[in-house]
Amino acid sequence: MFENRREAGRALAQTLLDYAGQDPVIYALPRGGAPVAAEIAQRLAAPLDLILVRKLGAPRQPELAIGAVVDDGAPTFILHDDIIRQLGVSENYVMVAKSEALSEIERRRQIYFKDRPSVSPKNKTVIIVDDGLATGASMEAAIKAVRQAGPKHIIVAVPVAPIDTLARLETLSDEIVCLATPEPFLSVGSYYQSFPQLSDDDVIGCLKDCDRESMKRKNRTA
Repeated sequence: MFENRREAGRALAQTLLDYAGQDPVIYALPRGGAPVAAEIAQRLAAPLDLILVRKLGAPRQPELAIGAVVDDGAPTFILHDDIIRQLGVSENYVMVAKSEALSEIERRRQIYFKDRPSVSPKNKTVIIVDDGLATGASMEAAIKAVRQAGPKHIIVAVPVAPIDTLARLETLSDEIVCLATPEPFLSVGSYYQSFPQLSDDDVIGCLKDCDRESMKRKNRTA
């Protein structure tokens, strides 16, 4: 369905052009959401930032989310209790998974941001981007964390997701933009021709590319 994440980002950007004049802020869920969000940020001439969220994977099924965590000062946890009960996941496993996720978030914070200031969502139109949704746990945690910061409007923008996940997120966000809702839904990666694992350097590169474009725009208007 999509050639790669960049192509999906360009297609999403086309559907979001009406927000270009509303001073939006684009937030990516790294790692996979970064190149998608970078295309949107550049097309809308908007700043790009990250929401440091980690999925909590099920035992022996790391791609199946039993929850997610965002750490933006105070951690925000989302747990899918139905999946946890169905799989018989122990309380100790969940506690360890939370701790490991917070450690990885802190590691990424040190690498991705360093001296780079974060962009505040307060009173802003916020567009939260990922390369696709499955259970939606990471996006749910991201929405709840951003909502606490007082944005004007929260838009979820993804290339592909199952209908039931979008229905749940509709109650948390102000708007959802999704290009495809295939049924039956397989996996996010199955709707991309190229869907490689991304590195920390890939995410940093997306941020630097957008920062350079932002500087060029400022120089042109100076």
